[in-house]
Amino acid sequence: MRNRIVRGVAGSFILISLILAIYVSQNWLWLTAFVGANLLQSSLTKWCLLEGILKKFGVSDGEKDCY
Repeated sequence: MRNRIVRGVAGSFILISLILAIYVSQNWLWLTAFVGANLLQSSLTKWCLLEGILKKFGVSDGEKDCY
């Protein structure tokens, strides 16, 4: 469940920043770059801040949540 939330938040941030870059300012693309860099860092170090926060809030990572 945690992985799904992390992916959903990352995807939402990317799409929101792209929309803001089109309609507000191209500087919003820095948010897209930041999210991408964090995803890359997370894949290399196996550490993600959002996963730690979700774990403290009691969001489980088990497959049994899907049923």
